[in-house]
Amino acid sequence: MKHQGALLGIVMLAGCSTVSGLAGEPVAIFPVAPDAPSAWSAAGVTGDLPTGNWIGQFNDPVMSDLVDEALEANPNIRAQYYIVQTARAQARSIYGRSLPNVSAGASAGVNSTYSEAADDRFTDPVYGLRADASWTADLWGRIAAQVDAAQSDVAASEADLAAARLSLAAQTAIAWTDLNEALAQQSVALKTYEARERVVTLTERRFSRGLANALDVRTARSAMATAEASIAARRQASGNATRRLEILLGRYPGNLLEAPAELPDLEPIEAAGTPTLLLSRRPDIAASEARLMSAGLRAEQARLALLPTLSISASLTNNETDLSDLIDPTRIAANAIASLAQPIFNGGALKADRDAAIANAQVALANYASTVLVAWREVEDALAADTFLAKQVEAQNRALTEAVAAEDLATRQYTSGVITIFNLIDAQSRRLNAESNLIAARSARISNRIRFHLAVGGAVEGDPFDPNSDIIASSN
Repeated sequence: MKHQGALLGIVMLAGCSTVSGLAGEPVAIFPVAPDAPSAWSAAGVTGDLPTGNWIGQFNDPVMSDLVDEALEANPNIRAQYYIVQTARAQARSIYGRSLPNVSAGASAGVNSTYSEAADDRFTDPVYGLRADASWTADLWGRIAAQVDAAQSDVAASEADLAAARLSLAAQTAIAWTDLNEALAQQSVALKTYEARERVVTLTERRFSRGLANALDVRTARSAMATAEASIAARRQASGNATRRLEILLGRYPGNLLEAPAELPDLEPIEAAGTPTLLLSRRPDIAASEARLMSAGLRAEQARLALLPTLSISASLTNNETDLSDLIDPTRIAANAIASLAQPIFNGGALKADRDAAIANAQVALANYASTVLVAWREVEDALAADTFLAKQVEAQNRALTEAVAAEDLATRQYTSGVITIFNLIDAQSRRLNAESNLIAARSARISNRIRFHLAVGGAVEGDPFDPNSDIIASSN
């Protein structure tokens, strides 16, 4: 699909006709979305659109392998592929019906007659041969519009498949990131429990020496029990994340997938193209544009249905009792008929069909404009979020460094009896929360980076129509 400007300047979805007065004027669709600026508002990032395998930038071979597995085995992608096959078959069917239709048939039987003069019944064989041909001439381009609309439906379904593959790749990458985050958070919960357990041991020792009271002991034990409950919650979260990823991979959700609980570091976003360039890259925009074209062509088809139709039919027939006479050219009967029909009165049904098709084309235009606006918003959101998430990661790193130092200091002071157990537990909580928040911020930035590549229509490696792929092979 080629885009002219930010949106289609004027989409003329009609052909020319010398008798357009009988059917109304050709359908014209006008854009309603605003023009695109020359650069993104968020961070002012411009340049060429990202190219190549965007999954590779995360330097995670396991993520790449999982994305490949999902694209191969996910049942939703398989279903979308067969939707493409359906659209292609329907387009071939519509084109085939636009060609002349020829049929032939043969028959054989007996003819039994009674003769009063001979007082006997005579039985003779009868052979028949028939050939018929018919064709509707496309005087005004109505049939061509129908064929072109079907081809636009094919283009839309193929773009839907590309969009589904890109979406699945992003979902799989985000699910893998979520799983690693969940396992990292589970590790923090285990560290929390171990830290609380050390406090309990220290407090009970101090209590036995008369340096702490029963309140300190019970407070320490309560904090340790809370940490134990947090471990169970984190394990549940990691199990859910594992099963969610396994479903995307087409596997049974058995919570069997392993992950290292590690998150990759990210480089800054260097290029994001321009809002105008985005229109030629996103598959969902291509699908919406194809549906807009299809709706306009069907509106034109409905308009041209008000005009006269020219049909031509011909037939050859022969019935003989002698098989050798069946193909004798002198005995074959032939006829040819040409008919011109003009709708006169049908209760306004054809005009209503035309008006409905035009309204549907306007709906497709509005949907196209909405798709473009949403696409622009998604890129702007991802660019803005990356800036803020990078600042969050940096701040959380500083917070963790200070919290670790504060915890060490608090442990020494509590051991010396300078501070209470509440001060120590508070210092530990701050350190553990800072570590957990840093993990969450890093994961959020990685997921946002994946959404950025989804928003700019990042390419996905592999050809869904490769005849050597399992999907194609299973359909043969």
